Amino acid sequence: MMAPKHAPGERRPIRSRDAGWARRFSAWMAGRGVNPNMISIAGMLAGLGAGGALVMTAQAPDQARWWWLLGALLVQVRLLANLFDGMVAIASDRASAVGELYNEVPDRVSDVAILLGLGAAAGSNLHLGYIAACAAVFVAYVRAMGKVAGGDQEFCGPMAKPQRMFLVTVASLCAVVAPAACPRVAEWALAIIVAGCAITAIRRLSRIAKILKGGSRDE
Repeated sequence: MMAPKHAPGERRPIRSRDAGWARRFSAWMAGRGVNPNMISIAGMLAGLGAGGALVMTAQAPDQARWWWLLGALLVQVRLLANLFDGMVAIASDRASAVGELYNEVPDRVSDVAILLGLGAAAGSNLHLGYIAACAAVFVAYVRAMGKVAGGDQEFCGPMAKPQRMFLVTVASLCAVVAPAACPRVAEWALAIIVAGCAITAIRRLSRIAKILKGGSRDE
């Protein structure tokens, strides 16, 4: 994402970031001059594609399983892009003043596209999709405001981006494997995301306030 190097407290803690395969692949891309900003854009395109695939589960019911599967795969591509854009930026030591924009804006577009897509999917609820999309953006807003206010960015859950995308992926795969057994799995996933985002926003606000008051975020 060609972003300035983040301090440890400003980067989402991702276990995969320390995996050998991830380090080798990010070094490989950095060595070939892959632009981190373009990885961020590719992740956004994958998010838009995932949202479109989820919508198609309702528009083309005869091929719904394939659309569910494509949606799940593109969600994972989006997450991989989110993982590698920062790693490549650091590995290649390429930083720019607009890096933070490439880090944040495509993520919000992806979140909205995927959650609205899930709301418009077969057996789902579009109103819940809208609410979930708004909730996801608000959770990210609270995280960013922690930094703006002078504290750290808070990445705590229980419904941060990785957990939201995990639920979308699980719901999609359930619709692929056992569509008759879970006809409204997408709607249930959105309901859990909305509830989890509400809890997450409250937790983040509480932890940010404690830090700004000079306390500890530990609960």
